Amino acid sequence: MYGEWVSLIGNEPTGDRLSVLERLPLDSAKDVVLPVARHIVSTLGISQPPAPSPFATDPEVEWCMQVVCYGLSLELTEHDIIKDCVSIYCEWLSCLTPSPKLSVPKPIVERPNFYARKMINHLYHLFTPRKGEGQDTINRQAVFCHRVLRILQNIMKTSGILDSDTWECVLLFLISISDAILSPPTSEIGDQLCERVLSVLFEMWLLACGKCFPSPSLWKTLRDSCQSWRHRPNLFEQWNRINLILAGRVLTIMYGSDYIKLEEPGSDLVPEGMSNDCVVQTWFRFLHCVGNPVELTQPTIISQTQSFLQYAIASQDVVDPCQHPCLSILPSIFHQAIRGISAVVDAFLGLPRTSILGIPTGRSKDNLLPLIQTSVSSTQSQSTNQSTTSSTSGSSSILSVEMSPGSTRPAPAAARPKINSILHLFGPWLFEASLVSYDTSFVGDTRRTSRGSVPAALPENIDIPNAITIDKYYQGRAEALGILCRIFSSKKTGEEILPAYLARFYITIRKGLKDSRSEVLGAILSNSWNLMRVDMDGVSMLVPILVSALETVLPNKENLKGDLRRSAIQLLLSILPLPLHFMNLPLKEVTDRNGQGMTFLQLKPRLANLLINTLQTETDSANVQMLLGGLIMFVMDTAAYEETDRASLNLGMESPTNLLSSENTSMRSASEYSNSFDEHMMGLSDPSDGQFDSAHALFVRATYLVCHRLISTWKVDLPVSLAALELLNGLARTKVHDQDALECRRAVKWICDFIIHQCSRPPPAHSKDLHSSIVAAFQCLTTWLTEHPYLLEDKDSLCTVLEVVEYGISGTKSQGKPGEALKLKDEKELKPVSLRVRDSAEALLTVIFEQVGRYTPNNGVKTSSLVDEFVLLNQLTNKSSNAGLSREEIVNYFRYFVIDGTILLGLLEDPLENEQNPQPTVTAILRCPTGRHAWNLHLRHMPRHKEKSFSSNLSNPGRPLPMNDIGVYHEIEHRYFPESTDRIIQCKADNAIPTWEAISSTIPGGQDSYEDSRLSMILENQIQDEKKIANKILEEFDEIYTNLRTECVPPPMSQNFQTARLLLSHLGLISFQNRLDSGVGAPPKLVPIDSHHVEFLSELDSLDSTSCRTCDTVHIFYVRAGQRKPDEILSNVESKNTSHPHFLEFLLSLGWPVAVAHHAGWTGKTNTNLKGSKTTKENAKTFPVKKEMPKSVHNRNEEPVQNENHGGSLYNGDTEILYWVDVTSEIAFIVPTGKSELDINKVLWNVSNASTGGTAKSTVPPGPMDRSNSVGKDEDKPPRPTQPLLHSKSLESNTAERFVQHLQNLEKEHLEEANRMKKIQAGKTRDTKIFVVWLESFEDSFAFPANELLGYTYTGLENSVLTEPSLIIFIHALRNGLFRIHLEGPSLRMGLATPMIDGMVVSRRILGNLVRQTSLNMARRKRLENDNFQPPHVRRKQKIQEILYKFPLVMSEPEFYAHFYQKPTSSEQGEKFQHQQLSGYHPFNEYEVDLTKGVKV
Repeated sequence: MYGEWVSLIGNEPTGDRLSVLERLPLDSAKDVVLPVARHIVSTLGISQPPAPSPFATDPEVEWCMQVVCYGLSLELTEHDIIKDCVSIYCEWLSCLTPSPKLSVPKPIVERPNFYARKMINHLYHLFTPRKGEGQDTINRQAVFCHRVLRILQNIMKTSGILDSDTWECVLLFLISISDAILSPPTSEIGDQLCERVLSVLFEMWLLACGKCFPSPSLWKTLRDSCQSWRHRPNLFEQWNRINLILAGRVLTIMYGSDYIKLEEPGSDLVPEGMSNDCVVQTWFRFLHCVGNPVELTQPTIISQTQSFLQYAIASQDVVDPCQHPCLSILPSIFHQAIRGISAVVDAFLGLPRTSILGIPTGRSKDNLLPLIQTSVSSTQSQSTNQSTTSSTSGSSSILSVEMSPGSTRPAPAAARPKINSILHLFGPWLFEASLVSYDTSFVGDTRRTSRGSVPAALPENIDIPNAITIDKYYQGRAEALGILCRIFSSKKTGEEILPAYLARFYITIRKGLKDSRSEVLGAILSNSWNLMRVDMDGVSMLVPILVSALETVLPNKENLKGDLRRSAIQLLLSILPLPLHFMNLPLKEVTDRNGQGMTFLQLKPRLANLLINTLQTETDSANVQMLLGGLIMFVMDTAAYEETDRASLNLGMESPTNLLSSENTSMRSASEYSNSFDEHMMGLSDPSDGQFDSAHALFVRATYLVCHRLISTWKVDLPVSLAALELLNGLARTKVHDQDALECRRAVKWICDFIIHQCSRPPPAHSKDLHSSIVAAFQCLTTWLTEHPYLLEDKDSLCTVLEVVEYGISGTKSQGKPGEALKLKDEKELKPVSLRVRDSAEALLTVIFEQVGRYTPNNGVKTSSLVDEFVLLNQLTNKSSNAGLSREEIVNYFRYFVIDGTILLGLLEDPLENEQNPQPTVTAILRCPTGRHAWNLHLRHMPRHKEKSFSSNLSNPGRPLPMNDIGVYHEIEHRYFPESTDRIIQCKADNAIPTWEAISSTIPGGQDSYEDSRLSMILENQIQDEKKIANKILEEFDEIYTNLRTECVPPPMSQNFQTARLLLSHLGLISFQNRLDSGVGAPPKLVPIDSHHVEFLSELDSLDSTSCRTCDTVHIFYVRAGQRKPDEILSNVESKNTSHPHFLEFLLSLGWPVAVAHHAGWTGKTNTNLKGSKTTKENAKTFPVKKEMPKSVHNRNEEPVQNENHGGSLYNGDTEILYWVDVTSEIAFIVPTGKSELDINKVLWNVSNASTGGTAKSTVPPGPMDRSNSVGKDEDKPPRPTQPLLHSKSLESNTAERFVQHLQNLEKEHLEEANRMKKIQAGKTRDTKIFVVWLESFEDSFAFPANELLGYTYTGLENSVLTEPSLIIFIHALRNGLFRIHLEGPSLRMGLATPMIDGMVVSRRILGNLVRQTSLNMARRKRLENDNFQPPHVRRKQKIQEILYKFPLVMSEPEFYAHFYQKPTSSEQGEKFQHQQLSGYHPFNEYEVDLTKGVKV
């Protein structure tokens, strides 16, 4: 750079530094200096007031300066003289300041620059090292030097009259004194002043660059001088500091002030008025002022200075200059220099780093444990200690930022420079430094000696100190490798890197990974977490050596903690999908000349063993969660691959080893990892039975390990236990070929044991986290039983599960410890662990009875019937009589009862159509905590197989055949008693009661006679009445049967059965004894409900709208490269041309496309989920309701025209969504488009808080679905339309009056909808927003406008303002066909959900499944964290109890039984109830119902 310029060191004129007094004897010169100096000092105002200087002419001043110059050169023993001389010049240098002091001579004031240069040159003598001085005198000299430097520094900063010659003189003076102090190998004054002199030199140089840019000769002088000081560690400390400060200014110029913030002391050293070009030039020149830092590894170059040569000549022990003891710290200095470069590189990448002042001169090994136990000689240990003596203890490392568990690494800045540009600046140094000490057997420019490796340039007969052998520079080499890994890992999407740089990088990394030293291997792995997921060309060639390095690091319990292990696990997660993705693609070694290498598929067993063994030894919570996510992904990927290509998959033949083998020499065996599983427990006792690296083997090992660790060590860590249970959930849903039922039963048994163990912990250990893990375990158990219903066919499994359910509900077991008596369930006192645990156990019990064996994973299961009252009444026999009924009138056809306070029973007694044989029929609609169910019951008196013969008896038997033999007619006298009674002899007792005839004959007239006659008249009247009735019947009979020969016709069958009474009576619910058994203080088991109440229908709709499963919504966005605005992002899915070809495939893998208009489940939005079934919406036409539902601006009943060329916009929630469901959860996947046909708020409502009377402004950006305040404080007062909307073109209206009337109608409908939604939202989780973002460029994830898109993701369940999504899953498609995952979200106490992990790379075949499971698990974790969340079955139970409390029919016993004989359409009871309410009568005063019983508080 300065080849054409000459250095000024050694060429500066020395005449200005000489004094005429040097020609006199020493004593005579002293006699001159002493009185002159004292006299001048007396006028300076130090001990007395200052006085004007007596020197008025230039010769006088020059003579005095000659005297002072000589005084500064005296020995340090003349302390007083030197002190006076220093004081004189320090005062006289004030001539350069705006206000010189009074004692400054007039000639100096008149020519300040001229005399200042002379004084500065004379001060050189003060800094010259003296030989043979004691430590005390040297300390005094250091004090004088500090004073001069301080005065000079202050004057240069404040002076405004300095000319270029003075600036050059000052800079050259600073270089000269620095060279005099620092260039000698050893100097006591140099050790004291080294840092101070260098800091003043560099700071004054920066100041000069801003005011008077130094000449090339000065830059050449600075560079040559600095290269002669490289054995001083303080040089690189100051060099690093100045480089980082200037780099910060350069980055501010290039990328703005927000690019990076460097919290460096002295960052204001750069002058304010310094131009941008000057800053860049200064930074670049400073960067190269010390030469190539790699030369620090060559002592022969560092020691080739005049001072070292003089020392070698004068010393008897030093043969060569490189043997000087001061060079023993060169490895530490080299490390320090490379770390300074690392800080600058990180600044360019935009990575936040620790302060450069924290860079020590050496690195302590206290926090580094060796990866491989190697023998270290005592001499090596001594040299290592010697090389690190100058290190700063307690200083922070800049190699990498230590992360707390669960935190994520800092990401490079999105606007960072290209990799090629950074390598153009630092590449030559870094590549050379990374090969300094890689392996001495391959180094061409080194040779082996008895003391280690030394540079080959050294003579053969020189005994090199052990501290400077080439293998001692491994720490600097490790730092260089780490920098290179960070540089290449920060590659942008689509960025091209020069092939030369890639080739050099791959070679250095391969050599570094083969190094046995922990620092080198650790530096590579700590900074390569992103290496395999940035689409670098040819990076797959590093996979085998990376796997070998990971096998060295991860399974070792004595390994480094924290950052290294986390980075290694991240690297492992990015390698896991490669074997099944590239299959038999060969991996060739760079040095393999035969061309025979392994294939990707052969790495799969090694990766599986590595993953399992690492998980077994890992103790860090965050690392365990990452490994669990990788394990379930690995199992699912293998199972999905075998499912799609089972015929061609033959891993057992293609793999040289297997998961259980320990004979592979290319990897660590299981015994080395202290990891041996029982093959019998794993179900693989015979290795020849199947494939060892199949999904089945992975399933077995994962299940065994996770269940074992879950019970033994992970049970106290909530995030880890939740991740383990989520893994077991994923395993339950994974379809594995030839799955062993025994392993599934063991998994269920382990989960049950986990629940029992957690519930059995002592009371002090019980907490919310503990109960959350138990609830998650019950949910996991539900998944296993529904996915594997055959498990309950096993008696032991059934008993185990039911025992756990019993324990969760009651808090105790029926069968206690051995020897304890059996405790029956009715004898228990219900003391569950917590209400949440009890609710979870009840939910599991319900699933066992209702869903196990019924659930189909492909299409889910309908937990609620689509049939309701309106559908049933449409099927009545007399359909015309029911036309035009309102919904309230339809409900009155049913009888409603609440059974046990948990079941709402609606009974319809009218027979349905298409019944050939009318029978006693009742249709029941049961609304229970688990859903709505419709049953049609018939009363039968014989089995179905005899139905034919039974029906023939009811038909006409036909005319009988005539019979000629009519037989003999016999007259028979009918008797009241048998004839044998006449033969019995009577006794007096028989006549104890006389006959009426005997009494009447013996009684004379009177009252008794009157009674007798009266009784006779009654008898005669009765006889006459009976005769009249008989005659009337005969007359009717004669009218029907005019001909006595007419055949008999059976009476018509009864059409009126009081089936409700029959059914409830048969169930024993209306017996008198059953009503008495209810007990005091509790309502009867059967309570009739008043369906005539005006609010009953709304409560019924609210109950039906309360889902029996958890409802979640996931919004999916597609972001093209460089997009930042929401409108641009939302428009990408309108066409296939603006989206990735795999995007639609990914969408369809999330769930099933369903039409919103005909969908019975959750649709993702409450305004499209009004009724929830096709039949209900169709019946709105057959039975028009009195209150119409809110209508859209567009006609929603028309079938929309589907756009076949869409890019995902079809699933925006207007017409279709993507839907997935299981027995406990349902998810709606919606692709927002920015325009919604159902969104009337965008046209009609002002969404600001001011419209609703609020004072605080919403932080959510206004979006088309922003109704954050529609159901809030002022639900009863919906927002008014703003005035400008009167001119809206979205609604065509002839007049403004019609438009205002239309708005008023919509306002009324909006109020009704708000009230309805208020009831539906009770107890639901409203703050879970999950985004899935497909990225074309990964850098767009750092600028994704999540907050601005919140307004487009309105679901109707929000009751609070959200500032950010709960989870954002970024998906970036790599060029190799895999997908990179990035997760963002606010920190949770339970952590982010699995199986997806931030930084994971997944295959295409399981991408949708992983996204769905992660979203579902995240929603579950949010519900576990929400204290106010209530499970769906609890909310429905509360709704039923609210109906029981609000609408009971309280009747006496006769009224209760007579109620069943009345038609349900009668409104007498309803009127009675309303009258009781108005009169203040409370219907439950009779029962004293405890409504809180069974309800979660």
